[in-house]
Amino acid sequence: MLMGSPQLPAFLNPRRIEGRIVALFLGLLLLIQLASFGFIGHSIEANAEAAIEAKLATAGRMLQRLLVQQAARERAAAELLAADYGFREAVGRSQGPSEQVDIETLRDALHNNGERVNASLVAYANVTGQLVAATRDQAELYLPLLKRQDPDPEQATLVLVDREIMQVVTVPVRAPMTIGHVLMGFRLDEVPLLDLKRLINVDAMFVTGERGRWQESVSVVEDAERGPAFTSAMAELSPGQSLRREWGGQHWRVRLLPLPQELAGKRQIGAVMWASFDEAVAPYRQLQWSLLALTAAGIAAFAMGSVFTARRISRPIASLTQSALRLGAGDYDTPVASGSDLGEVAELARSFEAMRLGIREREEQVHRLAYWDPLTGLPNREQFSQRLQERLQASEAPCAVLMLDLDRFKHVNDVLGHRLGDQLLCGVAARLSELCRGSQSLLARLGGDEFALLLDGADEEAALAMAQRIQRDFEQSLHIEDQTVDLGAGIGIVLYPRQARDASSLLSRAELAMYAAKQRQSGSQLYSPSLDAGSQESLSLLGELRRAVEGGQLRLFLQPKVDLRSGQVISAEALVRWEHPQRGLVPPMQFIPFAEQTGFIRQLSAWVVAASARAWRQARERGQVLRISVNLSTRDLMDQDLPLKIRAAIEAEGVPPSALCLEITESAIMDDPARALSTLEQLSAMGFKLSIDDFGTGYSSLAYLKRLPVDELKIDKSFVMAMERDLDDAKIVRSTVELAHNLGLSVVAEGLETLRAWQILARLGCDEGQGYFISKPMPEAQFVDWLEQWKPPALDAEDPPESLFAGLS
Repeated sequence: MLMGSPQLPAFLNPRRIEGRIVALFLGLLLLIQLASFGFIGHSIEANAEAAIEAKLATAGRMLQRLLVQQAARERAAAELLAADYGFREAVGRSQGPSEQVDIETLRDALHNNGERVNASLVAYANVTGQLVAATRDQAELYLPLLKRQDPDPEQATLVLVDREIMQVVTVPVRAPMTIGHVLMGFRLDEVPLLDLKRLINVDAMFVTGERGRWQESVSVVEDAERGPAFTSAMAELSPGQSLRREWGGQHWRVRLLPLPQELAGKRQIGAVMWASFDEAVAPYRQLQWSLLALTAAGIAAFAMGSVFTARRISRPIASLTQSALRLGAGDYDTPVASGSDLGEVAELARSFEAMRLGIREREEQVHRLAYWDPLTGLPNREQFSQRLQERLQASEAPCAVLMLDLDRFKHVNDVLGHRLGDQLLCGVAARLSELCRGSQSLLARLGGDEFALLLDGADEEAALAMAQRIQRDFEQSLHIEDQTVDLGAGIGIVLYPRQARDASSLLSRAELAMYAAKQRQSGSQLYSPSLDAGSQESLSLLGELRRAVEGGQLRLFLQPKVDLRSGQVISAEALVRWEHPQRGLVPPMQFIPFAEQTGFIRQLSAWVVAASARAWRQARERGQVLRISVNLSTRDLMDQDLPLKIRAAIEAEGVPPSALCLEITESAIMDDPARALSTLEQLSAMGFKLSIDDFGTGYSSLAYLKRLPVDELKIDKSFVMAMERDLDDAKIVRSTVELAHNLGLSVVAEGLETLRAWQILARLGCDEGQGYFISKPMPEAQFVDWLEQWKPPALDAEDPPESLFAGLS
């Protein structure tokens, strides 16, 4: 039998609340203690460094004081010699007739006194500074010291000769006037170093040399006690500098003290001092270990306290967990006991009890929310689907499902606000309920502005009749507060069992028929299998359009526009073509209307704007300056971010706004005049030229047209192409030209296909023309070459009959 792994106690299990409380408390305590320990350690290091530096600085001052005291003793010995009567008498005789004999006597006196005071050098010089006698050779090197004026008694005189450091004192010999000087030199020994070690516990040695080349002169420490690390520090030391090194298993601070010297040469005299860093830190380390032991004891006590606290919290929570499990299982009779005197836990238990008491009441409310629409009070999609499925399982008798989607509901929400939009939905629900009164039907709101109606026992004729009743009823406007809203809807119809045999298929096919009714604007549409194929084809076409944009299958074509008076090409209209890898060049009418319906037209428009900007820049680089017109759709104009998107596209190509003319149809403007006006004003302020395309085919108000910030009108080609044979169309063209000019707008005529049409338009004052007589749309790559070869026709080759213009007067 396999044994499971032993279960950890709750306070050690990180998945339990006890374990997490203990881990949190101990973790915070450890974190704080570690931070404190680290801070204390850093402080100890810093304080020890400061103490060592201060100790070495004090040692330097003390060493100089010891040298001064030693110099004072040596000066006293020299003064004693200078005051000796026999010595002065020998000096006096050395300046007499038997000078040579007396100098020997004087040298013996100097030698005897030097041995008595342990002087390495004793010399006598006369009052003029000439050496008379000395106890060793090269004594004349020290004679410049006699010329000093009042040497500082607080400073020892050190001299370096032949790598030997001498401490030199000079005193005058008076009898009673000054007759000469006694100079005594004492080799610097280890006495000051021993005194320094005894007084302040700092090791030191005297060195000579220069940076990087210091050599030991006097020391009381053996080389073996120092090692290579000390030698390395000696090579790096500069006067007044201190370094930290390790040797002999300890850390040391080494400092070089420069000593004042007379007769200074290239080599210098200094004292290297070093003190143990570990000895300075030792008392603090002991305190640190004591704190660590105290911390460990505190952590142990804290751990026991946190375990106790965690258990006081976790046990009542475990009891509440069991109560929650009972509630989840549907047991609402067993009361929830607190079992704790902790205020928060007791409050949680009371909340559980209140929840237990309120669940039964809220279950009914939840059930209603799950199956009923809270806004209209109608069954929702879930209830409708379930009751439809129950109906199909209960009977094979025919029935029909109608699905309805309101027209322009989003527009009502955007313009009038969501509150009035909700009232509209309630009003529609009330009307539909009234129409269904007395019949075996089920009405539901599926969501948004979609409604569904189940007609039990209805065949095709009855379903179509109900759809017509709904359409006729919707012809009456709905009054909401002080607003009048025109109603309209697309209705899809599907029949059981002829067209579907399960609830899911009935709903999906009714929805498909509803979208077909809205697309065809037929009011209602009975489902047919062809709609499935059309839906698949639409999905396929939409996917291929996306791949066309991403895969570079779109092509930019340009159709030139000419000035009808000068015959010069001054602009061009941008047109998009789709070069499908299998189908070849797809006609625009096969994908542009579909892109409008699906909203994909925005991606196409963005591509045309960017491609037109590149075409303008390339033409400009070849010396051709012209404006390119780009068509915008209704969906483009309703996009509040349209101005920013267009500006970003042309800025990416380095093209000014004046390079583009944006063409908008009348119908696009009148679909939402207020929003269209706002968008057009932003585009005009940016510097874009604006044009109304296909003017004359819409229903725009002239009063509203006057408010639009447009620069140009384009006469629809249907009027231009028929004006040569239809006087009424010619009058429309003339009136449009005059109207535009009176409003300060230029006029472009589309559909210019004959020379006579050019002459008539020019005679009527039309500004620009566009059509097959000039050129068909051509690929962007061919346009500039065509433009360079363009020659306007002879406009006076064939004048139009005057009778045509007589009828226009």
